[in-house]
Amino acid sequence: MRRLLARRMKFHLFGAFFISVGCAALYKFGVAEPRKRAYAEFYKNYDPMKDFEAMRAAGVFESAPPK
Repeated sequence: MRRLLARRMKFHLFGAFFISVGCAALYKFGVAEPRKRAYAEFYKNYDPMKDFEAMRAAGVFESAPPK
């Protein structure tokens, strides 16, 4: 029973490290990168003036009345 805590602690530290690195990699490639690509694709063809005019025509703004 000597050094039982030290052996188990070493095992659990390495296991926790590898699991956390794996979770970080899964999040990066499963969530963050697709989100970045979606934003890039959206803003590639985005026209803010066209969007503003559509919201203005819908009456969203108080300071810019619809034409």
